[in-house]
Amino acid sequence: MKKKYHDYEIVPYSKLRRALGLTLRSVRRKSMIHGLLEVDVTKARAFLRDHQAKTGESLSFTAFMITCLAHAVDEQKSVQAYRKGSKHLVLFDEVDVATMIEREIAGHKQPIVYIIRAANTKTVREIHQEIRAAQVNVVEQAWEGLRDFGWLPLVVFRVLWPLFWWLKGRSPRVQKKYGGTVGVSAVGMFGKGGGWGIPVDDHTLDLTLGGIAEKPGVIDGQIAIREYLCITLSFNHELSDGAPAARFTERLKELIESGYGLYESEVEHVGSLPG
Repeated sequence: MKKKYHDYEIVPYSKLRRALGLTLRSVRRKSMIHGLLEVDVTKARAFLRDHQAKTGESLSFTAFMITCLAHAVDEQKSVQAYRKGSKHLVLFDEVDVATMIEREIAGHKQPIVYIIRAANTKTVREIHQEIRAAQVNVVEQAWEGLRDFGWLPLVVFRVLWPLFWWLKGRSPRVQKKYGGTVGVSAVGMFGKGGGWGIPVDDHTLDLTLGGIAEKPGVIDGQIAIREYLCITLSFNHELSDGAPAARFTERLKELIESGYGLYESEVEHVGSLPG
């Protein structure tokens, strides 16, 4: 319940947000390395605008980025390795991408974690449709973890969380179920212009989408105005070395700049039309 006073207002601090605060403190101990780069998304953005003009459908740019990330990880699964004991690593076949979806809960906009399972086997359109469905489903359907922990009083959650975090760090299957294998944060959609974000990392690999800025670029020897997306790639340095991380980054950049998966999504759309 809101309370309005003479020069300030008191608003609810939701249980979901308080629980998220507890979980975020746990990730500070990871040894992360961050790479900040600009990626030319002119081709992808032009396709999305053209597709919307022709069909009226607004395909998700985040879905496109998740598709590229999942495919790049599928080619180099070492970047989503998780520790199993002191001498072994687990490399999952599936790329489960955890992303933040803003939902209105009790009258307030709040982010919840949604995990796209086996994103490396899905098309841009399938991921787009899944994200759109999660944005309108009831919260319990959109956030799997809520079904397991949402009923707990926060004081109990506060006591149990360190134990769960310990288990999550030692069981790759628990990490995969509740946190996915890689993460994507799309903060650039809430502002205009370029700029990078540094995430609170909960994975071996996290991708943060920053702002998009127009800048001159050289294409086929000619200077032209291009659209550049600021992205941050964060790797757990305990599990990923610099050279594999750099090779992965280069491959991801190639996929994004080529518009990977977008043209297949248009074929899917045409194929689904009646007649």
